[in-house]
Amino acid sequence: MTKTVIKGSAAALVALLAFISPAHAAGLCPKPGTMSLANAPTMPKGVTDTIIGSVDLANEIGVDGRMLRTRRLVIQPGGIVPLHSHKDRPALIYTLSGSITEYSSACAVPINHKAGDISREADGLSHYWVNHGKVPAVVLSSDVFHSGTPASGM
Repeated sequence: MTKTVIKGSAAALVALLAFISPAHAAGLCPKPGTMSLANAPTMPKGVTDTIIGSVDLANEIGVDGRMLRTRRLVIQPGGIVPLHSHKDRPALIYTLSGSITEYSSACAVPINHKAGDISREADGLSHYWVNHGKVPAVVLSSDVFHSGTPASGM
């Protein structure tokens, strides 16, 4: 019985390490590098952007001029979230349903995101997203932004 427990524990540890290893995480850049974004789209297409909650960080933790917000974006098939920067605006994007392709300044190839994937957007990253699928992609975007900027700011 002890051998079974040890074997089971070893198998569980290997499975856990495989699950948390960045090399095996879904939605990460498969080939770090630089992608040219010279011809990137600059206007949204087929995107509904709804703010579902926000927190004034000055009142909450003393960070003046900053807001934490969460938005729900629905990107229709063929839809585009245009080129934008995350310089001084960190975000986490969680794909709820569908799939979406990210074209990032920090990756040499496009990144395909599917339901359950999370994308970290920080460190001055610039990127855009396109829904090449046949169904809408739904994502939750949580970011920290300057409260004086436009509400959507993709």
